[in-house]
Amino acid sequence: MDRRYKPLTLSQQMELRQQVMNDLLSHPEWSLQEAVCHMKKGLRLTTADLAKLAGVSFRTVQNIERGVSLGTVQTMSRILGVLGLRLSVAQDHGPDEQTRK
Repeated sequence: MDRRYKPLTLSQQMELRQQVMNDLLSHPEWSLQEAVCHMKKGLRLTTADLAKLAGVSFRTVQNIERGVSLGTVQTMSRILGVLGLRLSVAQDHGPDEQTRK
């Protein structure tokens, strides 16, 4: 937890987590960079905290935040996993395939 903030109760932490998760789910247009920055700020985490929770390196999170790297699918999955979210990939069948169903 970022030491610039006062400690939160467990219920306050859960509320923050739910809010951040809702924000991410309601903004699918956000880039990974925007999502990571929002997660960090919303959950009151440092870059080191987020990296440790996600199981990725400090430098990886830092590069994504700065826009130096877009990250990989595996990295995105690990970072989103901090909130219990799963990244999934689905085949796009296009409008013709969807109208046949």
